[in-house]
Amino acid sequence: MKVLGVSGSPIPNSNTDRAVKAILDATGLETEFIKLSDYKFCGCMHCLKCVYTNKCAIDDDGPMLIEKAREASAIVIGGWTPFSSLDSRTKAFIERCFANRHLKNYMKGKPAVSVVTHAAPEENPELPPAASMGQNAIMYYMMEEGMNYLGGVKVSGNVPCIRCGVGDTCEISGLKMLLGPTATVAKAGVKKIEDQPAMAEACKLGKLIAETLAKEENN
Repeated sequence: MKVLGVSGSPIPNSNTDRAVKAILDATGLETEFIKLSDYKFCGCMHCLKCVYTNKCAIDDDGPMLIEKAREASAIVIGGWTPFSSLDSRTKAFIERCFANRHLKNYMKGKPAVSVVTHAAPEENPELPPAASMGQNAIMYYMMEEGMNYLGGVKVSGNVPCIRCGVGDTCEISGLKMLLGPTATVAKAGVKKIEDQPAMAEACKLGKLIAETLAKEENN
């Protein structure tokens, strides 16, 4: 059995990467980690050429990624939330996996977990519910494909303004929008998953994946 972990974050060793890897490590099984920014692929063209073959006709890295998802015993998909919705790479990966659906529904029944990293504090009702919107995008994909959705991890991440160089002076700084008019890069700090309850949640879900696969094997 092999568990596939996918991260849509383009940042090296990002919170999203580390959350996905923590889940994979906690399974104790054979795993593979894929960072989508390492590959070249686009969204689904909806040409429907994959209906009878379950093979995507677009000539890029997409078919290889689709095949890895198909071959995995379980899958973990992690994304982040620019502009309060799921990032384009993760969304494109999900769309391209449409090729696994037709007639045979290759993803059906697979244990599945979502990871979403967000910068908008969930406790602030005046801000968009970015974490929930991102998580729902992944979760509903998994549910629509008939996967066994085991749960998700929401990671409190960092707005890009903390490292752009003008986060303290920019008139439309995301820091001020998210954290208030007196927010600064220094005050915001750098949020790491290792300092959050999300890390324990990630490990718990990894163990749940392993337990679920073990039960399926014994049945």
